[in-house]
This record gives sequence, C-alpha cells and structure tokens, in this order.
Amino acid sequence: MSDPETPVTIAITSELLFDLQSREPGPVFSFVKALEAANAKIKEHFPETKELFRVILINDNSSDQSLKETIKKKQLNELIVSSLVSGENLIAELLKNKTHLYLSAKTGFKIHEAVNAGIAAASVFNSILQESETPNLPLCVVFDGDAVLFSDESECVTETGLENFLKHEGEKVDIPMTEGPLKVFLEALKRLQRKFYDNNKREHCPILTCLLTARNSGNPGYRALNTLKTWGLGTDQAYFLSGSSKGPLIKMINPHIFFDDQREHLEAAMEEGKLACLVPRPEKNP
Repeated sequence: MSDPETPVTIAITSELLFDLQSREPGPVFSFVKALEAANAKIKEHFPETKELFRVILINDNSSDQSLKETIKKKQLNELIVSSLVSGENLIAELLKNKTHLYLSAKTGFKIHEAVNAGIAAASVFNSILQESETPNLPLCVVFDGDAVLFSDESECVTETGLENFLKHEGEKVDIPMTEGPLKVFLEALKRLQRKFYDNNKREHCPILTCLLTARNSGNPGYRALNTLKTWGLGTDQAYFLSGSSKGPLIKMINPHIFFDDQREHLEAAMEEGKLACLVPRPEKNP
C-alpha cells in the first residue's frame, strides 16, 4: 500500500510539453498547467501536505539547458521536479520514482513495457493541440472502460459480435472484471480526492474523474459500476453510450485528458481539441 503522503508522479516525454525546436507549448501543456492549478488548490487547504502532483520529464539529454530555461520561464519549476534520460533503464527509473502515469510521444515497446511493470501508460495521439477553453480546474480526467480501466476480456468478446458480448455480460453481470492498465492512475487520483472528502471539503476538491464507455446501461453498465465498487473506487461521473459516438459527450464534459484504446474515439476527442491518449492493448502471444 502506498504511503498516504506519496506524490502522484507523472512522467512525460519532454517533446510533448514543449516543441523541441521552438520551445513553444506542446500538446500536454494545458494538462500540465491544470496539474499545477490542482496543486495550488491542494496546498491552499492542506499547506503541509506532500501529497501533490509532480512531473518528471523524459528527455534524450538531461543536461539540456534550453529546456531547463523554458521550464523556469513558464514557471513550472515547482511542479517539474526532475528529468530522466530516455534509454534502456527508463522503466527501472520510472519504478524507482514511483511513477503513476507515463505519457509518451511514441507507441511501441516502452509503453507496453511500462504497463507490464504496473505503470499506467499511454501514448499521446495529438501532435499539436490548439488552445482550448478548458478551465484549469477542476482537473478533469476521462477514462474509457474496457481495455483501459478494466481488462480487455469483454472487448475481445465484443470483437466476435454484439450478441456474444451481451450474452457474456449477462452471464457474468455479478462477476467483477479484472483490472486494466489505467486502474492504477485512477487509484492515485482517488487518493487525492479522498483527502478532501475525508475532511468535509468535497466541494473544494480540484479533481473530477469520469467513465465514458460504449457499454449500455443494462447488464454491461451495471457490471462496470459494480467492478469499480468492488475495487473501492468509482468515478464522479459515468456515461454509457450504447455504442454511440463519444465526440458529443467529450465536448460536453470538456476534459483535460482522455484515455481510450480505440483510435476512432481518440480522433473524435481530437476533433473537439482535447488531449487524447492511446492506451495499449495487451500483446497477444502468436
């Protein structure tokens, strides 16, 4: 079990925060500014706490002076606590730093390796992100369900046909699903939320979590909520779309970051100007 005062650590490839050539803000910049705003709210109510967000940048060159100067210029030096050099030992370093989320500019082996090591990980789908009107607070994080918060067990059944999926969910409606790659990040967010909830400060909590799933609100939706309840988690909001497009809901929710394993849903989020992150599906044995 985590130390209750453990920071929530997010490792980010430096090119996602700043363009490597111009040092202009990259696609995750607004998300990082929201993390900074959340920290300010947490410290306002709990001045002595160490239970804050912190960011580690992953760079090809840890002594990149221009990057350090840009961080200072953007006044992010309190949030961004250190940098790591990308390389063979990256996953070991992420584990050593108790990383809760790893955001990469690339898909592939390192993302899978991080997930296999128990680190929530995703690749950022956006190459650029236009300035949006998303407010700094609350920090809004939206998760897909299957293959993201939950395992891909049910998603694999869906791929054999909708009728098979509905039958499968009906038979297993009271059986919780196993965890997916992003569960550990939701756990970290809920830990920060409980700091407010347990001190009768729920209305001041700077974090909002949402489940946005293609499941319907019948047996499939019940199983999703029951799984979260069994884990002692839950999200602040939950939406069951019965296979409809996620774009309109993403526009309404207006999140800082959205996690999904399906490219079509990420493209819908990008059309709304939102940070869209691709969660890797488990690698299948040949």
